[in-house]
Amino acid sequence: MAYEISEQKKIGIGLIGFGFFFSFLGIILFFDRGLLALGNIFCLLGIVLLLGWQSTWRLFSIKNNCKGSVSFLLGLFLIFVRWPIAGIIIEIFGSVSLFSGFWPSIKIFLFQVPVLGWILQYPFLVFFFFYSFYRSKIGNEIFFIILLIDSSLRFIPQKRM
Repeated sequence: MAYEISEQKKIGIGLIGFGFFFSFLGIILFFDRGLLALGNIFCLLGIVLLLGWQSTWRLFSIKNNCKGSVSFLLGLFLIFVRWPIAGIIIEIFGSVSLFSGFWPSIKIFLFQVPVLGWILQYPFLVFFFFYSFYRSKIGNEIFFIILLIDSSLRFIPQKRM
């Protein structure tokens, strides 16, 4: 039987989607504090419903994720106290450092999306898309070698069974 998602996880994914939508709308409408706060609340509730209470608590309380957790929560606080521009900048930094462990899974998912996966097969687009991931993991000297190898391996024909 195929993998099925429970109703709770479906609601979590929907809340995360609404959170991104309201956050995007808040940024487009000149950093509207209400929309940004609503987007953040939806994202947090969606993460809790998707991962569960214990996994979410572990994600935010692991010592390696301390920098990301503090920045994310500080950005959320700054948005609530009417400093939306500084809050969103700090929150984006916190989100990237907090969820950096999920980049390989996100990369695999995005390559399987029909149109987006086809576009991301081009090496120059992959360079811009995954630049922050590769750069955060390794030094600048090795970055271009790995990028070249990663993009060229996609064009090698695979054996079909």
